[in-house]
Amino acid sequence: MKKRSTIFLQVVIVLIGIVALVIMIRFPLTEGRAVNLDLFSIYSDPFVIYGYVVSIAFFAALYQAFKLLGYIGQNKVFSLNSVKALRNIKYCAIVLSILIVMAALYIRIFQAKSDDPAGFIAMCIVTTFISIIIATAVAVFERTLQSAVDIKSENDLTV
Repeated sequence: MKKRSTIFLQVVIVLIGIVALVIMIRFPLTEGRAVNLDLFSIYSDPFVIYGYVVSIAFFAALYQAFKLLGYIGQNKVFSLNSVKALRNIKYCAIVLSILIVMAALYIRIFQAKSDDPAGFIAMCIVTTFISIIIATAVAVFERTLQSAVDIKSENDLTV
């Protein structure tokens, strides 16, 4: 049963990645100012390129979560690799939140004159809040798992 649930969660992570990729490819084509642009002009927009660069942290976190579920499926939860995967997820969430805040500040400072940035900034606040919550939860899990790995290694040394 444990193997099935980890495989199911891995499939969910892959589906999340696919949906995010489809949204990233499709959204710039339907965005307001890009309706009359050609394909090259849409994807050469600096803000769209910034979005793709920022998404690297998101996809790296998804990959680390996929690896962590693999360790769980192999009954290697209490290993240094699991702690390392959690640490990488935490760093990805922190980097993602910082980069989202930078995008919100850019839009607020430089684009507020030509457009109303309220919707975009609200979206940035929500996604930053979610990233911070994920980073905090993963930090708690990492600390707990690290102490469990330390106890396990101490018990392995005494036996």
